[in-house]
Amino acid sequence: MEVQTANVADVSAKTTKKVFIEPYQGEHQIILLKKLIEKDLSEPYSLYTYRYFLEQWPDLGLLAMEQVDPAQDQEALDSNYTYDIVMKTGDATKVVKDPTNITSNDEGIKMECIGCIVCKLEKNRHDVLRGYIAMLAIRHDRRKQGLASTLVTTAIQRMFAQGCEEVVLEAEHVNGAALKLYEKLGFVRDKLLEKYYLNGSDAYRLKLKLDP
Repeated sequence: MEVQTANVADVSAKTTKKVFIEPYQGEHQIILLKKLIEKDLSEPYSLYTYRYFLEQWPDLGLLAMEQVDPAQDQEALDSNYTYDIVMKTGDATKVVKDPTNITSNDEGIKMECIGCIVCKLEKNRHDVLRGYIAMLAIRHDRRKQGLASTLVTTAIQRMFAQGCEEVVLEAEHVNGAALKLYEKLGFVRDKLLEKYYLNGSDAYRLKLKLDP
């Protein structure tokens, strides 16, 4: 997989498909994130949770978009999968039914969201500028190709450019793949959070210190 972004060098991977890392552009993209994230959540997020992060820190919400060919596009459109979401435009709201995870870019090229990351950046009670990785999701058939590492690294670089001193997140204690990913990127297990999730599962808080 070849990944292209304006801020991070291309990385080599295991397929020839081209992926673009793009910042969040508006509420019309929330449906793309929700479809990916909610398949793997330990607990559900409301629409307002997505808005909380993405409206305040849009530059720290990143989508991995892959160009699709017409045949793949039509196959997705012919699927029976539908998804309802309330979209807000100014004071007006409407319910959108979208059968796909496909959208069009400014040039009219069909693009499919295959990965995403959602973060925030603010000072903690110790006046430390801390980044927080709230959500990370990769479509199942695009895993183990370096995309998760690229999204995390890109987000961290964006936070570091704004003066971030450390980055934290929580990962379910039985999620070996996530723990391995973050520890490979330099995160350490800072604390065990017992019964952290609504399902009663424990979590590890992971922390990465960033050198000035």
